[in-house]
Amino acid sequence: MRAGGSAAARVVPTGFGGLDTYLSGGLRAGELTLLGGAQGLGKTAFALQLARNVAAAGGSVVYVSFEHDASTMLERLIAIEAGHVLGEDGVPLRLVRKAMEAGGSLGSLGERLGRTSGGPQAVEAVAGYGERLYLHRALGSRTDLDEIRSLCLAVSTGGEAPLLIVDYLQKVFVPGGGDEEERVTHVVEGLKDMALELGAPVVAIVASDKDGLSPGKRLRAHHLRGSSSLAYEADVVLLLNNKYDVVARHHLVYDTTASQRYLNFVVLSIEKNRGGVDRVDLEMRKRFEQSRFDTQLTPVVEQLVDERIFTD
Repeated sequence: MRAGGSAAARVVPTGFGGLDTYLSGGLRAGELTLLGGAQGLGKTAFALQLARNVAAAGGSVVYVSFEHDASTMLERLIAIEAGHVLGEDGVPLRLVRKAMEAGGSLGSLGERLGRTSGGPQAVEAVAGYGERLYLHRALGSRTDLDEIRSLCLAVSTGGEAPLLIVDYLQKVFVPGGGDEEERVTHVVEGLKDMALELGAPVVAIVASDKDGLSPGKRLRAHHLRGSSSLAYEADVVLLLNNKYDVVARHHLVYDTTASQRYLNFVVLSIEKNRGGVDRVDLEMRKRFEQSRFDTQLTPVVEQLVDERIFTD
């Protein structure tokens, strides 16, 4: 501090307006953030968009994917980027996929997307930050914490560790096995230790248990699958819920047009935040045709419930 340095942890903005405000600027080096949600709510879309935002802003990212190969992630990145360039008018994911899967001598990806809206610009933009976004295809049968740590060390530049994203935590291989609770405890503690050791912000996607997937039920931290250590070890817990599933019933009864509108939004809740405010509910609009969300998040104004009660 006497030499003019900062004693505070490095902060990495997520690029999602509103979320960074409540996280006091963004993700912090040395902290573990968990992202939970039911299947199909866009956990991977959000995490990859987060990776894109950080890399496009000049940061470095290691994205460890147990779910998708590099080609699939590249398709999504191009569609996300087209959305950032032209909004909903940008080329959709289905056309990007079609261009990448087409055989024959059709030229580069930029040329294949030459007649699409925002396609060439998106390809150029991804190429511009591609060296800072490392996508690693992980295998549940062998990719363990040591391998993930080695990846982060290899990608570190100038002594600064990259943002690490693990998609997803329950898939990380644990030598020696054990039951799910033991494996999850081992992995979450290891990721927290890695964040502290490397001085890196770490984000891990986590699956929900069966109870948290019940219709009309709001996902909470205790629904995260595997171990109570998930909520304990994490510094930040972010949870995704379909807005339609968690708004109070009177919003649906007295506004017949609300149902479709709510289906277009996801509620991102800051369930835990050691460095700031928690129990904050923000909403973001789905743009799944481009595998992304709108980047401006706003507080939910409707009343939310923990569990929808249906009666005849």
